Amino acid sequence: MDALTPEFLTVDGVRLECRWIRVGGEDRPVLVFLHEGLGCVALWRDVPDRIARATRCDAFVWSRAGYGRSDACALPHPVRFMHEEGLNTLERVLDAAGIGRAILIGHSDGGSISLIHCGGTPAQRIVGLVTLAAHVFNEDLCVRSIEEAREAYATSDLRERLARYHGDNVDCAFRGWNDVWLHPDFRHWNLEEFLPGITVPALVIQGADDKYGTSAQAEAIARQTGGPVEKWMVPGCGHSPHIDAGEVVAERIAEFVRGLTDSAE
Repeated sequence: MDALTPEFLTVDGVRLECRWIRVGGEDRPVLVFLHEGLGCVALWRDVPDRIARATRCDAFVWSRAGYGRSDACALPHPVRFMHEEGLNTLERVLDAAGIGRAILIGHSDGGSISLIHCGGTPAQRIVGLVTLAAHVFNEDLCVRSIEEAREAYATSDLRERLARYHGDNVDCAFRGWNDVWLHPDFRHWNLEEFLPGITVPALVIQGADDKYGTSAQAEAIARQTGGPVEKWMVPGCGHSPHIDAGEVVAERIAEFVRGLTDSAE
């Protein structure tokens, strides 16, 4: 697992792993990073550090229950687990962390949770939103790729590689993500109802070669979001554009953040 000394906060009796990157941004919004379905604090690598330094905004990263060094969670996840995270849990995490103003940066499931929060709650402390490979509906392409991941988990070293980051949570993390996305009821999962309620500026990023979602995901978000939105399909990138083209994507996110923060000073 990652060598960084873990920090923790407790939300509703659940201990959650977290990490702060402090760059002296006390008077600026906090960049809040929400990880993907197999992610955690460590799997963001140095992306939060890069963007924090480039924007002079402090950053906060945490692992949801069942991921990384956080407490385990009960399985299976309900089909509406991302709704619960976006409508309820995220607000309590921000309260526990003492975050007054925030810019959400969410990858995959984390991006979907961010969209739910911004479009389905008052989200009064949120001043901007960045999504990376977020989903707003399920697709055949996604189901096929998740089926392939299930096979890889059973037959390759995928479990061992994930255990480096999730430790004893590795099966909880994988099963929690894989099982619910392959549940028959999840074929009808859809978040488009939340998009018109999103009024904060948004940057929608997706890899052009994302094997978990077609360009229809980013197009739907950009078309239906109620506030100002920028869409960027990143050439030559898969499901993790912030890793595949780290320097370029980090700078684009930083540029977006500076447009929100510097104009307010």
